[in-house]
Amino acid sequence: METIFASTTRRIPRTGKRRICFPITSRAYYGRSQLLIRKLHAHPEIELELMLGGSILLDKYSRHIADDINAGGFNISTTLFNVIEGGNHVAMAKTACLTALEFTNGFHAADPDVIVICGDRFEQLALAMAAAYLNKTIAHIEGGDVSGSIDESVRHAITKLAHMHFVTNEHARRRVLAMGEDPKYVFNTGSLDVELAAQVTTSITSERINGYGVGQAIDVAKPFLLVIQHPVTTEHDNRAHVEETLRAIADLDMQTIWIWPNPDAGTGEIADRLRHFREQAGRPAARMRFITDVPVDEFVALLKIASCLVGNSSAGIKECSYLGTPVVNIGARQQGRLHAGNVTHVEYDAGRIGAAVRRQMAHGPYAPSDIYYKPGASDAIVNVLCGAELYTQKRFHETAETIA
Repeated sequence: METIFASTTRRIPRTGKRRICFPITSRAYYGRSQLLIRKLHAHPEIELELMLGGSILLDKYSRHIADDINAGGFNISTTLFNVIEGGNHVAMAKTACLTALEFTNGFHAADPDVIVICGDRFEQLALAMAAAYLNKTIAHIEGGDVSGSIDESVRHAITKLAHMHFVTNEHARRRVLAMGEDPKYVFNTGSLDVELAAQVTTSITSERINGYGVGQAIDVAKPFLLVIQHPVTTEHDNRAHVEETLRAIADLDMQTIWIWPNPDAGTGEIADRLRHFREQAGRPAARMRFITDVPVDEFVALLKIASCLVGNSSAGIKECSYLGTPVVNIGARQQGRLHAGNVTHVEYDAGRIGAAVRRQMAHGPYAPSDIYYKPGASDAIVNVLCGAELYTQKRFHETAETIA
């Protein structure tokens, strides 16, 4: 794998097909976009260019991901190493800067017609900025949602740079229109994450899950909790917040699978506390297993059978809405986001977290919700990417609401 520099790399020859560039910067984005990627790859009128960068290239977050992608029949056209590690705000900001620099070279070499940007992560904003300055048409997936951290600002900034918008719900569509986007290019397709969750039939076994991570063995045939708590980049006490969750989970004395936090600013202090807790002798960690990376189909299988998902992951808001999994959402990371009745919100307080988990387990599974689900989400996106008229010069579109 090598880093691509524009001064030493010739452009990829054109084939006459519409060239779609899909940068992938985390295993989560790759896993949740697999249906879309497969259909883009198979489409006779589309030439797909996959570019890898970000945490997906770091073994501790995405071990052997390149092999997984190649095994799926996809070609990786470019690999760009753009992560400055440190788990703090400076490292996060510098990674965004390096992402813009490296992917500008990659985009220049690939010369795509459309660049697909997913979600709200900080490196996606850098990708959108680079694409905009190269006069490339940008397609944004999951614009218009709200949340409780810098991610919301990033998401809306990408919306203002993007030309096509594939939103997950009607509330999000209205927000994108309120930002002055062209209604002809705003499509409510539903969530790719939820479409995938609806199709996964994989079963997870105890043997399989205990092959990942470290800690105590988990029997998935018995009740267990799944914990995913990522740092909130606009808060400065992530360590104290995860302390509250650790206390609550330890007091519940249940089997627990704890998924390692993502590499956003604040992950260092969370990871340090988790390591200390994991390595201390005695009862508190006796029923927990800590895992950094799970393939997406097995992750969905875990969501399906978990007694409760605890933390602040978007999976609790989206995938679990369809699966009916009880969720205790902690803190502000998903604040204001559209959610179904399976989600209970609590503050960073061990007592309240524990009480909420007990209530959710007593309730059990919820009825599936379709607030994020539309059948054929990936097909709808492919059809637009293949057939829509492309443009690069944006204009603010007034609506009756904005004029009023």
